[in-house]
Amino acid sequence: MNVLTARIEALERSVCSADADIHTTNLAEQVALIERQLSKTLADHTSLARALDKYEALKDIIEGDGDMELARRALGVTAKAELILLNDDALKILSDLHTIRDLQPRISQPEYATAAGLLPQVGELEKQHAQQASAFRQVVADISSVVDKYHADTEAMSEMFIRWDQTLTAIERKVTELEASHSRRHSRLPRVSSPRLRRCYNEDVAYGYRVPKQFEYPDYSPEQLKNRQQQAALVCLVDAYRSIGHRATDLDPLHLQQQPSIPELSPARYGLSNMNEQFNIDGILEMSPKSGSKTASIAEIHQTLVDIYCGRVAFEFEHIPDTAERRWFADYIESTSDQSTLDSAKKRRFHELLVRSETFDNFMQKKFGQVKRYGLEGAESAIIALDELFSLCNHSGITDAILGMPHRGRLNILVDLLKYPPRALFHKLQGNAEFPDNLPASGDVISHISSSPSLNYGCKEDLNVTMLHNPSHLEAVNPVVSGYGRAKQMYLYDKNTDPGCALGDRLIGIQIHGDAAFTGQGVIMETLGLSNLPHFSLGGTIHVIINNQIGYTTPATNARSTLYTSDVGKLVNAPIIHVNGDYPEEVARAMRIAFEYRKLFRKDVIIDLVTFRRWGHNELDEPSFTQPQMYNIIRARESVPKVYERKMMESGVITNADAKQIHASFTKYLETELAASKDYTPKADHLNGKWSGLVMPTQTAPQLDTGVAKETLREVGERSVLVDQTFKVHPRLVKHHIQPRLKRLAEDLAIDWATAESLAFGSLLKQGYNIRLCGQDVGRGTFSQRHAMFVCQETENVFVPLNNISKTQGKIEVANSNLSELAVLGFEYGVSIQSPNVLPIWEAQFGDFNNTAQVITDTYISSGETKWLRQSGLVMLLPHGYDGAGPEHSSSRIERFLQLCNTPIDMSSNSVVQNPNMHVAIPTTPAQIFHLLRRQMIRNYRKPLIVAGPKTLLRLSAATSSLDDMTPGTSFNPILPDVLSKSPEKVVRVVFIAGKLYYDLAKAYAGQSSELTDRVAIVRLEEICPFPRDELANELERFPNVREYVWCQEETMNAGAFTYVQPRIQSLLPNNIMLRYIGRAPLAAPVTGISNIFKAEQSRILKEVFTGI
Repeated sequence: MNVLTARIEALERSVCSADADIHTTNLAEQVALIERQLSKTLADHTSLARALDKYEALKDIIEGDGDMELARRALGVTAKAELILLNDDALKILSDLHTIRDLQPRISQPEYATAAGLLPQVGELEKQHAQQASAFRQVVADISSVVDKYHADTEAMSEMFIRWDQTLTAIERKVTELEASHSRRHSRLPRVSSPRLRRCYNEDVAYGYRVPKQFEYPDYSPEQLKNRQQQAALVCLVDAYRSIGHRATDLDPLHLQQQPSIPELSPARYGLSNMNEQFNIDGILEMSPKSGSKTASIAEIHQTLVDIYCGRVAFEFEHIPDTAERRWFADYIESTSDQSTLDSAKKRRFHELLVRSETFDNFMQKKFGQVKRYGLEGAESAIIALDELFSLCNHSGITDAILGMPHRGRLNILVDLLKYPPRALFHKLQGNAEFPDNLPASGDVISHISSSPSLNYGCKEDLNVTMLHNPSHLEAVNPVVSGYGRAKQMYLYDKNTDPGCALGDRLIGIQIHGDAAFTGQGVIMETLGLSNLPHFSLGGTIHVIINNQIGYTTPATNARSTLYTSDVGKLVNAPIIHVNGDYPEEVARAMRIAFEYRKLFRKDVIIDLVTFRRWGHNELDEPSFTQPQMYNIIRARESVPKVYERKMMESGVITNADAKQIHASFTKYLETELAASKDYTPKADHLNGKWSGLVMPTQTAPQLDTGVAKETLREVGERSVLVDQTFKVHPRLVKHHIQPRLKRLAEDLAIDWATAESLAFGSLLKQGYNIRLCGQDVGRGTFSQRHAMFVCQETENVFVPLNNISKTQGKIEVANSNLSELAVLGFEYGVSIQSPNVLPIWEAQFGDFNNTAQVITDTYISSGETKWLRQSGLVMLLPHGYDGAGPEHSSSRIERFLQLCNTPIDMSSNSVVQNPNMHVAIPTTPAQIFHLLRRQMIRNYRKPLIVAGPKTLLRLSAATSSLDDMTPGTSFNPILPDVLSKSPEKVVRVVFIAGKLYYDLAKAYAGQSSELTDRVAIVRLEEICPFPRDELANELERFPNVREYVWCQEETMNAGAFTYVQPRIQSLLPNNIMLRYIGRAPLAAPVTGISNIFKAEQSRILKEVFTGI
């Protein structure tokens, strides 16, 4: 690509080179101006997809060189404009109306008549469309002629461009009128066809499908559009400030960042050299000229732009593809820029919060100097941001705020804003537990504790703030916040009788981040990726990055590849507000803008709060080892509270006596709390609210009767596949899924795995429980086995049969997730700890997909109850089994979960007590999974359940169950006793096994002689943790003459359940007999990828079980 093409690309990004050739620059700017005008007029009434189409075409067209390339680009824009008109949504609907016969089967008779009545109008509209298309083609021809003429006469080309622009504008105005007319006429008709920005189902009626309400912002008036066309140079200047003004802002409190020279922000760049020249700003810039008219001089305009876009608050919003959002953002910040003055009461509030934060940090340093407290010093304005946000929430009717944050500043916010008693903190710092001594909890460090207060800022209702516990794994709390908030929203939505209650009306998510972590941790990207999905959205989360400008010891140049740490947020087109943390009032203004955007558009928004860190990574760290210049500046400057306090005294808001009183009063309060901490007795809050009916178990509960009446099972099973006759299910599903299920239920035949799962779901729904089934492709199931949702073959409407069992039932939400594991599993864990009345299930596409979510398993699922007393009933379904698929997609890494389990190793005593942190099961029959799922909800406590689920067993005829195995009086069996040997007294070898290998052994067993098979018993362990000690001991008593005990598995020796069960089984065996291992040898990979070797290993395992007896 030649130099000129590169310059045009640079012009589009508003970073044009200053030393361009004068002829080239003039020519380029003319085309750039036209392109800007086109992008404005086109984008204001077209979708993101269309804009992308336009730019994709431009990309393809850029093949020529020199000036020719400019004309080619102009031609490309026009050609795409024609394409936009021809593919207009309204015209597609008119096309469907024209073919009225296709509509008749899909709409009611009155609507059909309405459609037929429109046909005469359709013909007229089609004529108008043809005229518009013809006009577009003439424009294309005009521009084509320019390609031939441009060498001879540059001025003629410019005139042609102007005429083209005017023609296009007139056409667009007519198209807009037609669109409005079309919209009015077909508003009552059913949806026939419409282009979508993203491929999606028509599942807006499915339970849990929730999208934010849409906010519409008015387009430019015809007069404003005309003014923008006439003032193209001024439009370019304003657009430049909106696009890149943030690069010229004063954001760094330490003034370490060098301010670049940005020529695009100079009026002279656009030929606006006369600073006294007056311009009509209507439709271009929202400002109030002193004269009260709609005109202002370039000097006034330029100063206004500098004040708004290059001050201590900076904005990035021009990357947002939605025109309404961009226009609203610009109009809002420009029209409210002179309304940011706070009253004295608010300023005094800010001052007090800042002083309390600094006083707290100083007190902690004095009393607990050797504690890593991760104080807020240098970033105290974060408290102002949160306080302003809580106040805005309270006054707007929001009742719940779900907050997740890391360690930095956590204690300040807990004590200063969230009513956490300092005596409780000091009690913990003195080496005591944060829970009552009688509770089986290990506790956590002070930077992970939480609080859930009710706050009120003078409103009728309280704001309930829930700060969630967090681990030290940075940002892992974020998806948990989203999941918890989503579950709470669904609860509020289900109980709210107001049909107008929209997503985000009553609850808000708040996430606090560190600057290095926001860029570095992949969970940020994954969590943002969930933010606008209909089964995951909260209706907008407010993100605050506490930007210390350093990550541990790493400067930004080594910490990220982007200009700003917040750039990751552009993944979801979130607007970004940068603000200098040295100015608390500007921080509050930034939060007000963010809150207003979220309130209107219900999308995520990011505040980049640029601050500094007074100490190192913690108070015991020496930061000048690696950042000497930065810390020379920090140590020489005043603190943020002191700077603000001085300004308040200078402005007369407070006096010196006021400041001293606040400091002395809070210090005295902290001293009193410290003294009281010696007698402080912690209180538990884990079984409050919706959890009040549950208990904290001290040992594994006995087997529960989880059976259901056969009549109910049949009803639920039939309902699980019944659809309305007008709903067209895929014929293969009718033949191979629906009809076989109905036949088996009607004739009382054995049922398969998917049916048993549906029976468990449906029976729980009938009892009033809700279910959330989440994961990649869970609606259909990875192996096309489940089909919890049907998709109409004609309309792509989605139907979930299980939600139509009865009028009083609970609801199942089938949430097909994006291709994420870490964030989605964290999200589902958040759902699980919010309510015990929802069965949350996360299914991995293949079992080993949980590898990428290991942080959530380690820090939340396996240890959340132990650390924080937070119970979780989350179910993880992990397809597992060695079937020749190779190293990946075979193993669910069950050994990792078992390693995290806390059950005793020595099982020799029959009085051993087990109170496992989670259950790990490998069920082998449909009845077993039925009882496992029901047990999760029927018992009076919640524990995570890890299921190494089946793949080949889903359709294996031998792996079926009778309905009698699920009726009252039945329950989950931790072991399945031997049923193959005929004479227990003849058994000399007992083989313990888990999983689908049992069916391979049973098949091999059937091929052996009866003399041999009588000597071998095969016992299935269906639940590995808690270890089935009593059941196993009872089973072993059946075989008095055993000489050998074997653990057999298809996994490698260093994987699977062997390392967990070996010491536990061994403790039950006679002292002179050692448990023998039959299985694959230790291997670095889960299994070989060479099929011949795999088959040979599998064959050897099966033969070895029956050899040497």
